[in-house]
Amino acid sequence: MPFLAPTADPTEHGLGVALDDQPAPDGTTTLYLVRHGRTEHNSAGLLQGWSDSPLTEDGLVGVRTTAQVLAGRTFAAAYASPAGRTVATARELLEPHPGVGLTCDDGLREMHFGDLESQPESALRALGDPVTLFGGVLTGTYEGFPGAERTTDYLARVADAFGRIEREHAGGGDVLVVSHGITLLAYLAMAGTVPMEPLANASVSTVRIDPDGGRTVHVFGYDPAGQGAVGMPVPDTEQPVRSPERPEV
Repeated sequence: MPFLAPTADPTEHGLGVALDDQPAPDGTTTLYLVRHGRTEHNSAGLLQGWSDSPLTEDGLVGVRTTAQVLAGRTFAAAYASPAGRTVATARELLEPHPGVGLTCDDGLREMHFGDLESQPESALRALGDPVTLFGGVLTGTYEGFPGAERTTDYLARVADAFGRIEREHAGGGDVLVVSHGITLLAYLAMAGTVPMEPLANASVSTVRIDPDGGRTVHVFGYDPAGQGAVGMPVPDTEQPVRSPERPEV
């Protein structure tokens, strides 16, 4: 399915831009997708796939702001990529939810940048237009970065990871998932038609899964901490998305 053009108003396509208190229909599972807080690599403009760096001071402030926004939710479970930055973010988000444990899933890792890990973002631009590159990643048409996992393998593991979460929590409830910018955008594109734009650090998106397994993107990129987004620029054309088949639920 296509990404929205950058000039499109997400609300006209049924996408919320902020959380609301309207309950989901009975039997609906809602995944709260949070990107990790801002890190030292983010601030320095370094590519950060499987490499890692700690949250910055302002990144931690942003995560705690998001934690306050989510404090009133009742999470049945919480999942995170095993990267240090996502685990640290998840632990902060779960402070108001002391009875909820955290499960780490390797499938929620960020895409591997291969030889470009921890390199300046200019190294990525040297390979080509970032919009074209990431468009190819999210559509599965770009083979992968030098020395990295194949894009088709990456998209398959993301689909598998979220498929496991969906199956585990079929029947309703709220579930927290803390992951990375590209990984969350890949899943959101599998779930619906969304803008092709970077997600802000500590931002929240939601996907609702109905009792029959159908997915709906309910909120995209809500940024309660006002930290904006650092990453790929927004494209000026719509691009088709050919994601892996949705796992059976």
